[in-house]
Amino acid sequence: MSSSTQSIPEYAEDADFEGSPAGVHSSVTLGAPVPQVWQHLISARGTEALLGPGVTLGSKGESWHSAEGPHGVVRSYHPLEQIRVSWHPHEDGPLSIVDLQLKPDGDGTRVDLYHEGQGIAEDGAGDKSRWDDALGRFAQTLDA
Repeated sequence: MSSSTQSIPEYAEDADFEGSPAGVHSSVTLGAPVPQVWQHLISARGTEALLGPGVTLGSKGESWHSAEGPHGVVRSYHPLEQIRVSWHPHEDGPLSIVDLQLKPDGDGTRVDLYHEGQGIAEDGAGDKSRWDDALGRFAQTLDA
């Protein structure tokens, strides 16, 4: 699993997403084609591996909620390419954005996860570790 941290640009369509985009970037390259990885991403097992127990993602504008507290709304849904959700770590948590992007990488697929926004980097190393772990679970459950 490879991963790195970088600065993330703001997205114009997220008009209520204010402030400088502090964030983390994690990625993993999987030995499966994009359609297979996409199907896993939108499955209950794949979504729970990334966002937490009980999470199912619907289409743009639909809410999601993890049994562990994090919740949000699907902001962007582009089959085989990208899902972007708002992320609140708990009921009164600050707004941030989790952006998952799939890209072909040889015979496999690279999954990039960007988590950006105000208030997520209270513990930047902890945020990075959380997403590295989530991508690890996602990779492990791909063939399970």
